[in-house]
Amino acid sequence: MAILQHEGTIEILYRDFAMPSGAGFTTGYLSRPDRIGDYPLVMLLPPLQGITAYVRDLARRLARNGYAVLVPDLTRGAHPGAKAPFEDLVATYQGIRDSRALADIDDAVAFAFADPAGWVRPGKIGMVGIDMGGRFAIIYAAHRQRAVGALCVAYAPLAGDEARRLPVVDALEMLPMPVLGLYGADDELVPAAGVDEAQRLNPHGRWILYDGVGHDYLDDDADSYHHAATSDTLARLLRLLAATLG
Repeated sequence: MAILQHEGTIEILYRDFAMPSGAGFTTGYLSRPDRIGDYPLVMLLPPLQGITAYVRDLARRLARNGYAVLVPDLTRGAHPGAKAPFEDLVATYQGIRDSRALADIDDAVAFAFADPAGWVRPGKIGMVGIDMGGRFAIIYAAHRQRAVGALCVAYAPLAGDEARRLPVVDALEMLPMPVLGLYGADDELVPAAGVDEAQRLNPHGRWILYDGVGHDYLDDDADSYHHAATSDTLARLLRLLAATLG
């Protein structure tokens, strides 16, 4: 795990948990302050590779800064793994209907608010998504506007889903909440022109390109990992959450 600024100082608890998913359960991840009290809820949607080590690291970092973080597995256990070939990721994505993904996120949010321990603060939630998890975060925020107080995505796809029920290009014009989009200028999967178009469609959002940075820059186990961009992403995300959720 790379050491970053803004790590936070709050003692936390974290664990895998059985999360409601459709008619059954799947494994998710929870990280929150280990203190009596309630905390703003952040939903962290992972990439198709699953709830990998760096996703868990990010969840814990947010918790150490005072947030309750829930990471659902939208693949329902069908994720192909951290080093899966691109074709397997495409197949996994094609197996997730947009309506099912939104329903699973709804179930996870309801699970958090219904916990009798009362660790979730009433109010709007933060949505954070990485890679394809970012696509689902954008769509969820667009179609659950009253529930979402802030949206942050890192290298989420911005095109190529026009044949699906809820294309992201339509959702980008349906985001009234503060929005932060973070991308590498050298990302071979999300062209810089697409990020510029997202800024045009979502003019009040902040869509940022990091020079010299590629795809998967948050993954400290990947060749494309970029420490400075990751540190800046965490700092910007924390400022967004503080300004919108408290």
